[in-house]
Amino acid sequence: MKTFTASRLKAGNRVFPTKIIIDNNGVTIKVPGFFSGNEQTIPFSRISSVHIDCPFMGYSTISIETTGEGKIMADGFLKGEVTEMKNLILSQIG
Repeated sequence: MKTFTASRLKAGNRVFPTKIIIDNNGVTIKVPGFFSGNEQTIPFSRISSVHIDCPFMGYSTISIETTGEGKIMADGFLKGEVTEMKNLILSQIG
């Protein structure tokens, strides 16, 4: 199991940063909030593709295309983190 936490410096992640957890079951995206939070787990069998956007300056974004749920995006991660996430996911779906 590997957990990635978005930077608190990115807008929207200041108080409660987004977390992405990759384990044997799939990818879990946790977006905490003051009174509630949102958590979604996507099994590897439902992931069709993974895209990363790594600008020259700033934080990177990962987009996970699924079959049925649409596209799920999370930003505020370092380039090395999104690259590692993509490689971990692709090794499980490939």
